[in-house]
Amino acid sequence: MKKLKLAIIGCGSITRHRHAPEAKQNPNVELVAVCDRKLEHAKAIAEKFKVENVYDDYEKMLKEIKPDAVIVATPNYLHADATIKALKEGAHVLCEKPMATTEDECRMMVETAKKMGKFLMIAHNQRFNEAHKKAKEVIQSGELGKVLSFKTTFGHGGPESWSSDKPDTWFFHKETAIFGAMGDLGVHKIDLMRFLLGEEFVEAAAFVTTLAKRYPNGELIDVDDNAVCILKTQNGAIGTVTASWTYPGSEDNSTVIYCEKGSITLYGDPQFSMIIRYANGQKAYFELDTMQTNERQTKSGVVDEFIDCILTNTPPKISGEEGLKTMKVVFACFESAKTGKIVRIDY
Repeated sequence: MKKLKLAIIGCGSITRHRHAPEAKQNPNVELVAVCDRKLEHAKAIAEKFKVENVYDDYEKMLKEIKPDAVIVATPNYLHADATIKALKEGAHVLCEKPMATTEDECRMMVETAKKMGKFLMIAHNQRFNEAHKKAKEVIQSGELGKVLSFKTTFGHGGPESWSSDKPDTWFFHKETAIFGAMGDLGVHKIDLMRFLLGEEFVEAAAFVTTLAKRYPNGELIDVDDNAVCILKTQNGAIGTVTASWTYPGSEDNSTVIYCEKGSITLYGDPQFSMIIRYANGQKAYFELDTMQTNERQTKSGVVDEFIDCILTNTPPKISGEEGLKTMKVVFACFESAKTGKIVRIDY
């Protein structure tokens, strides 16, 4: 079988620790080019992963290399532009989260993929975790009855220790990131809850603010470092999504789902990735996998899924349309935080 020619746009930490290694491990992929606006970052990735072609201009790379597929892992403000240009050059695209910075950008990405007949997939890796997949099975089976409430959290000490641009990372600047912790971490948990519950959120209320993160000059950063959101589903369940860059010590990437006949705890125990607590007092423990963290990387499955979709001509489950639905909730949370009102989400 002829290998797919893959190029990566954006050579920061997520590419170094996840996308490039997973691409190199896939037997059906040839990583033919890497690109970053900071050429030294692209050169470092090329050297580490033995990539022949190095660029600092992705338009030039797309025209010269003509890859079959592209991974977009740039700062947030370039997601839409890089994705649309790659699609127009005939490449399938795997785009990092957050999908884009406005609803219009998201729609343009979806429309371009349709027009060009190419796949657009969004890299929401938490859907691939074994405990999350098992929890979805349990919820869908009806074993625990109707979902009533939930709480899900993604918090750590911030991206500055992880970013290639540390300590004054692009994540901390509105012109490049647009969003802070909400767009970096909250988007993961919103997408996860949509996946687990199998229904859409229809109302949002949120506090999105900056409490602690500062630039080297001592001023607070101009994007959010904390967000707490209350969401309501179409079937009436209510719950919270919390995102933070100010959690000291170990990362919190846990979820609890409360149902009529019991609850499911995900990644809230150091040994068991899933625990079911039944209303009658019984418990079931599942030792399935471990949660990926910045410090502890495990294979996400995202790149393999993307490549398999292309090779089998199967539309990705985490499509551009799915990404747009998740981003609608993110945008609603920002609107609620700005206006102080509950925001209705229309699809």
